[in-house]
Amino acid sequence: MAKVSNGSQPLEARYANYFQVGHNAFEFLLDFGQLAEGHGEPQINVRIVTYPVYVKFLLTTLAEAVAAYEQAYGSIPEPDAARPHAQSEN
Repeated sequence: MAKVSNGSQPLEARYANYFQVGHNAFEFLLDFGQLAEGHGEPQINVRIVTYPVYVKFLLTTLAEAVAAYEQAYGSIPEPDAARPHAQSEN
């Protein structure tokens, strides 16, 4: 992974186990947050707004990263459909 910088500030990392995707004709909205069982609604920590072409780039980058991970560490199990941690809104 490339070294990243936020100027003189340390880069803030946030844990996410909940994802929500929305879009309109011009952009995609990618929400990242946390969902704890028994605590109701997810808490959204970060919203990324970007152009559709960059979402395709992200999709390709994630697919390549998952393939490399599974090559090194074995198959990632499929998510449990009974526990929704992602949703798409159009």
